[in-house]
Amino acid sequence: MFLVNNIDGEDMKKIYQLLLIVSIFIFTTGCTSNKSTAQDAVKVFLDQYNNLNSSVLTDLENIIKEEDFNEEQKDLYRDIIKKQYSDMVYEVESESYNGNDAIVKTKVTVYDLYKVQNEVNNYMHNNQNEFVNNEGVFDNNLYLNYRLKEMNKVTDRVDYTIDFRVKKDKSGNWMVQELDNSDLEKIHGIYNYDIEK
Repeated sequence: MFLVNNIDGEDMKKIYQLLLIVSIFIFTTGCTSNKSTAQDAVKVFLDQYNNLNSSVLTDLENIIKEEDFNEEQKDLYRDIIKKQYSDMVYEVESESYNGNDAIVKTKVTVYDLYKVQNEVNNYMHNNQNEFVNNEGVFDNNLYLNYRLKEMNKVTDRVDYTIDFRVKKDKSGNWMVQELDNSDLEKIHGIYNYDIEK
């Protein structure tokens, strides 16, 4: 779930696959709502993150298994992401309907993990000698320890806007449609907002 400017294609593919798994898992385990509006379905969807719903936590464990972490790093990463989920603030700004389809424009406020990961990446490139072992070889554990420590200290927040696509099913339930990668990155606080400047 790390996003930096210079990670290789395989790592980027892995990140997107994991985010897609999160989206599909949550999508299939509880984004339906018997409420009467599309925004109610969005609230149900986002509340699963806020409340650390069991399906969200189960999926988080699956993501952690895929990462190259030792046990201590797994524990810290788990805490960072759980904090991101539970502290996320959201506000529905508008909703528009077109028959059984709706768009719910929502502002989400999350910890700015994108910024800190860029800062860590730049620091590593400018201070490579701090991330090598006794043989002078790059030590990924040293890098991950530093990165997770910095991520854990983040207090800066960032606002993102997500246009949730919501559809009414045959039973009359509003259902949040699958999110794209950029929207998932926004929820996780790793979306590259520099591309919009």
